[in-house]
Amino acid sequence: MADHTEDLRLAHILADDADSLTMSRFGARDLTISTKPDRSEVTDADLAVEDSIRRTLSRMRSRDAVHGEERADTGDGPRRWIIDPIDGTANFLRGVPVWATLIALSVDDEVVVSVVSAPALKRRWWAARGLGAWSGKSLASATPIHVSNVRSLGDAFLSYSSLHGWVESGRGRGFGELMRSVWRCRAFGDFWSYMLVAEGVVDLACEPELNVHDMAALDVIVTEAGGRFTGLDGKDGPWSGNALASNGFLHDEVLAIVQPEQ
Repeated sequence: MADHTEDLRLAHILADDADSLTMSRFGARDLTISTKPDRSEVTDADLAVEDSIRRTLSRMRSRDAVHGEERADTGDGPRRWIIDPIDGTANFLRGVPVWATLIALSVDDEVVVSVVSAPALKRRWWAARGLGAWSGKSLASATPIHVSNVRSLGDAFLSYSSLHGWVESGRGRGFGELMRSVWRCRAFGDFWSYMLVAEGVVDLACEPELNVHDMAALDVIVTEAGGRFTGLDGKDGPWSGNALASNGFLHDEVLAIVQPEQ
């Protein structure tokens, strides 16, 4: 297995720079907000963070490809950085502290390194393939994290983002059944749901419609913490356009429940 320690160190540097930029604009009265064609918001902070990460990668990893939410893809080859400059932009612009910068590196379409940094929460999570999953500000200051041991759906804690997408995707009835089947539901939303799975705080997180930049950094953290991360089609990884993360024990049962209505 390749050693990606230096890539992980670089991802932390990228996250440090992103944190400085996002925190300097969080709550700013002159924050610039525009609407993209898909009706989602983008702020000047989103653009500044992605541009900063791209500049650093162009110097430090000039041969690597980059996919980001806000700018056109660049480069090609087996190594690709996948960036979401602010996951939770709607929260960011409204002053809710639940947002994060997501940074991932995939090699041959396998995510091998990721950092999820949520500076307003004063939290950071990270992982590298084969090195475990961790919570902490840096490689030198970190605590290992692991998924829960809950094995019964009736005892499970589920986190999600919203109900609308489940209905629109034709999975509303199944998701309703899932909500009735578990012990507790809360809509923590976005990246945080998945980091709570990795920490063992909740047992399940799922969303019916996502982009790869929403998911790539979440994948390896959940799996290195001992869980599973798949699409709703059951395929491993962040490539299916939707996601289910679990502690592993409950995964197949949940997949069967949330399939589209016939």
